[in-house]
Amino acid sequence: MEFDTLTLSRLQFALTIMFHYLFPPLSIGLGTLMVLMEGWYLRTGDPDYQAMTKFWTKIFAANFAVGVATGLVMEFQFGTNWSRYSRFVGDVFGSALAAEGIFAFFLESGFLAVLVFGWDRVSPRMHFIATLMVAIGSMFSAVWIVIANSWQHTPAGYHIVMHAGRPRAEIDDFWAMVFNPSSMHRLGHVILGAYILGAFFVMSVQAWYLLQRKHEQFARKGFTMALWFAAISSLLMGLSGHFQARKVAETQPAKLAAFEGHFHQGTGGTEMYLFGLPNVREERVEFGIAVPGLLSFLVYDDWTRPVRALDQFPKEDRPPVLIPFITYHVMAMLGGFFVGITVLALGLWFWGKLFTQRWLLWVFVFAVITPYIANQAGWVAAEVGRQPWVVYGLLRTSDAFSPSVSAGEVAASIVMFGFVYLLLFAVWVYVIHGKIQHGPDPADLGPQGTGMSDIYAAAARRGDPGKYSLTQPDKNPPTS
Repeated sequence: MEFDTLTLSRLQFALTIMFHYLFPPLSIGLGTLMVLMEGWYLRTGDPDYQAMTKFWTKIFAANFAVGVATGLVMEFQFGTNWSRYSRFVGDVFGSALAAEGIFAFFLESGFLAVLVFGWDRVSPRMHFIATLMVAIGSMFSAVWIVIANSWQHTPAGYHIVMHAGRPRAEIDDFWAMVFNPSSMHRLGHVILGAYILGAFFVMSVQAWYLLQRKHEQFARKGFTMALWFAAISSLLMGLSGHFQARKVAETQPAKLAAFEGHFHQGTGGTEMYLFGLPNVREERVEFGIAVPGLLSFLVYDDWTRPVRALDQFPKEDRPPVLIPFITYHVMAMLGGFFVGITVLALGLWFWGKLFTQRWLLWVFVFAVITPYIANQAGWVAAEVGRQPWVVYGLLRTSDAFSPSVSAGEVAASIVMFGFVYLLLFAVWVYVIHGKIQHGPDPADLGPQGTGMSDIYAAAARRGDPGKYSLTQPDKNPPTS
């Protein structure tokens, strides 16, 4: 099978952006959790929360470094593989990427040194400010990237001019570009997805420590904080997904039809498939289970109003169905999983039985992979569902690639990038695994290096250590 330059360029960009997107969501989620951990330390004086911040700072720094290295590649591809696209959107993307550098990258990288090396060099409050600035900087990166990407889905604040005989989009209203119809909905969805990933990453590591009987008080406190964060974020994610789907129905109805495998326009309410497998050739969903009228209700608050189907659009403007349908439903089902597992764990925590359920702790150890899958699936659904447009309604993907680059050159670079990315991923796994195995430094934990806060030490001095003994995993310690 032979692939042309366009297909290979699309595959290369998918490879690089999907690999890069393994790292920024973790930085955003961990950054915000570190702010909560250090803030709680300043409020309570509990050394375990300072130890948490120090421990997760090491993970954050390693993840941040790999994220920066992999992100640079994408920007070079705009000029090498997508020259026509770059010529068309350069004014728009240039503004957004410049704003990212000014407001995000310099803020994040500038305070990162204080975050990592400033524990004994600045005051606790100043260090907390550095942690806060790093977290804000990581979110600002997401803000400007999502704004630029959202403009491709719902262009606004621009006009078309001719430059050297070719059309070019130029900004005539910067704030209309920033607050384009889909940017804020998509930004909230992306940030919440990052929060869920960061929380599940923390819970995975802390659950592992609990199962191995390591750093137990430290792990219980960290797990509990991340659990609350994950539960709230997961519930908010459900609301965010609902409102974003409504916006997609308004601005990109063909994409929503592809998400739902909605091939033919009906006269009544439109069903919503819970799962199934689209048969594109016969234009139907096989093995599907659907709720009648549910899609109409979610989009219009009306069980009987039909939602636009794919047959209402010209064939050349219809997106592919199989990939968007599958990835969208995977994302939605995992969203339900996040809500279910965190609410269950919170219920057990209230009853004082969470940390006695070893099976559930094992679930959390491996559940860290699910938010990675959900984040990747969401982006794939959004980007493939936008096709055949690279800028919706303005520029087709088939008109955006670089005609001067050969298929062989792109194929060779895919092999090279694949090899380099495998090495980078191996280094990332090795470094992160080493830091997790090492755990928090004993000197950073509470009295006697056990992770006991003052309340536990006081209980031991009163001659009643058994109630809070670390060797009794079926006893929940009081919250600090």
